[in-house]
Amino acid sequence: MKKAGVITFSIFFFLFSTRYANANEEIELAGDILEIVIPSAAYAITFVQKDQEGRNQFYKSFLTTLGITYGLKLSITKERPNGGDMSFPSGHTSAAFSGASFIEKRYGWKYGLPAYLCASFVGWSRVESDNHYPEDVLAGAVIGILSTYYFAKPFKNRIHVKPVVGNNIYGVTLEGTW
Repeated sequence: MKKAGVITFSIFFFLFSTRYANANEEIELAGDILEIVIPSAAYAITFVQKDQEGRNQFYKSFLTTLGITYGLKLSITKERPNGGDMSFPSGHTSAAFSGASFIEKRYGWKYGLPAYLCASFVGWSRVESDNHYPEDVLAGAVIGILSTYYFAKPFKNRIHVKPVVGNNIYGVTLEGTW
């Protein structure tokens, strides 16, 4: 947890230690950078862990995220709050949440929580900088998370507790990999 916390703090310290003329420009720039850093970190971890299977899962989930996101952007004509086009869904947010959810799903909450916090900042930055509406950001986050959860599996010996809700069925399941 210490490494993840130090990395997260370092990123935010670097991004916010430089002064810009406009606070919204600073927020937008930070979101732009984190949109790239988060999935790049997810991809890099597969090399650090010597995890070829995870790398293949990352390719599938990230490319699916991008395909769905840009397919929707091209087919849904929604104007941005700043007057631009292709507002729905947020590509920055879908990329960031794809990377964050991959880190969490594959390597656990210890590393996933800081990634999710950074991804949430990306989403907030898109609304704050008038590039997206909240629903655009929410849709991007859902696309990134769902595509990753479809393809990614936990790495090595891990146990997951998952909620189960169905027709008069409520409970939890335990899922383990060895």
